[in-house]
Amino acid sequence: MHSYPKLICILTILFLLASCHPTPQSNAIRMAVAIAPSTLDPRFATDATSMRINRLLYRSLVDFDAEFNPIPNLAHWTLLSPTHYRFHLHENSPPFHNGEPLTAEDVKATYTSLLDPQIASPHRSNFTNIQQINLINSHTLDFILTKPDTLFPGRLTLGILPKSLLHTSHPFQKQPVGNGNFRYLHWPHSAHLILERLQDRQPIEFLEIKDPVVRVLKLLRQEVDILQNDLSPELIHWLNQRPHIQVTFGKGSHFTYLGFNLNDPNTGQLAIRQAIAHALNRSELIEYILGKAATLANSFMFLPNHWAGDNTNFLHYDYDPIKAQKLLASQGFTPENPLPLVYKTSNNPFRIRLASVIQQQLAKVGIRLELRSYDWGTFYGDIKDGRFQLFSLSWVGIKMPDIFRYAFHSTSIPPSGANRGRLKLPLLDTLIERTEQALTLQEQTHYYQNLQQLLWQELPYVPLWFEDQVLVTNQRIKGYTLALDGNYDALTHTRLTASPTLTSLLDP
Repeated sequence: MHSYPKLICILTILFLLASCHPTPQSNAIRMAVAIAPSTLDPRFATDATSMRINRLLYRSLVDFDAEFNPIPNLAHWTLLSPTHYRFHLHENSPPFHNGEPLTAEDVKATYTSLLDPQIASPHRSNFTNIQQINLINSHTLDFILTKPDTLFPGRLTLGILPKSLLHTSHPFQKQPVGNGNFRYLHWPHSAHLILERLQDRQPIEFLEIKDPVVRVLKLLRQEVDILQNDLSPELIHWLNQRPHIQVTFGKGSHFTYLGFNLNDPNTGQLAIRQAIAHALNRSELIEYILGKAATLANSFMFLPNHWAGDNTNFLHYDYDPIKAQKLLASQGFTPENPLPLVYKTSNNPFRIRLASVIQQQLAKVGIRLELRSYDWGTFYGDIKDGRFQLFSLSWVGIKMPDIFRYAFHSTSIPPSGANRGRLKLPLLDTLIERTEQALTLQEQTHYYQNLQQLLWQELPYVPLWFEDQVLVTNQRIKGYTLALDGNYDALTHTRLTASPTLTSLLDP
């Protein structure tokens, strides 16, 4: 299913040509990403790169431990009543990068801004339960809710912005001012962002390099030091044979899914969505396209070890092409009269290849899938605006089950959320709202089970898999480790060391 020997020859020839003109060493740690961040304002960040970099620039009131439980970050909290939370900022909280101290006023200003309808933050729907925010003193504030929410502390993971700049037209999206472990230095153009680590003034550069083969060649030439994910299994295997390259694998929580436009005359039909689910051989895709570097997803959003991710009693859609053909026939489509659909994807070569194999699988049951690939900005814009029939994306680093409101509630259609398929199901809305009102974790777990059962029945997504994390570094890099959600937090303690000569990378 791939031309692996040809790929090796092309890579070797290109590298030999490139190595004739070595690039001088840099004192910066350079990380190549497939997609540049779209914004450095946490109120508007929805893509994975933006959210990961914002974690470096800003700190939040709350974070999560390894078991997905909320833990204090900038503040600890006290539950005064089911609708009343008091947060106390830690006295040693670091100042903002412009020198201003962080106070409770900054926290209130940040969340007040987020709730402003004119700001139109895509995260606003997650915080509409906040009735008011009251300042107690410079380090203490209260959040008063309209209804009980046992998950509320875990929602407060937004980076805090300084009040003094929020009241101006400061362009946070391009010139961030946070109080994280890294500060913004320069963004000379969209594909090159430079941060500085505060503890030792170590420069960190993020370089957008869309083509994965080019990313690999630049790693070998030491023009970049770190690659994380977005590489085909063939490239990973080839890199694993290089003498001075380190390849590391780790389990991941990235939930990849096939999404449908429920307003479309065809994909809006449940029988057609069910047919597509049965036509997909997900195990084959994982083995041959992802190189076994993924775990089959039989639940929505969460790995089975997450408290909201138990899939024991869920309805599943196993690979069954005969059943898929029967469902299509019930809608008037056969292999002789195939159903025409359009699948949109980014122009990432691996995603195009994945789409091509999905196209082949669906063709076997009587679906003629037309593939359309676009640059990331155009593709993502079309998905948010509802200009699609089918697409595939991944939810990255999801820890809180409140994602169900953001992704599926009828009030969360973009730009008010991420209900990109335009799902409108009153029963689901009711279940989401009842889950949010539950007073105990046990009661919430029960509702989340019912909620996910309903999602399996309505099938706004076909869950595909949880992709593994893959890290590739050269020998200059020490101390970078993988996180389950793929964050870049390890850059806090990553260091540069002496590296081998460029020509030695060719040694067998």
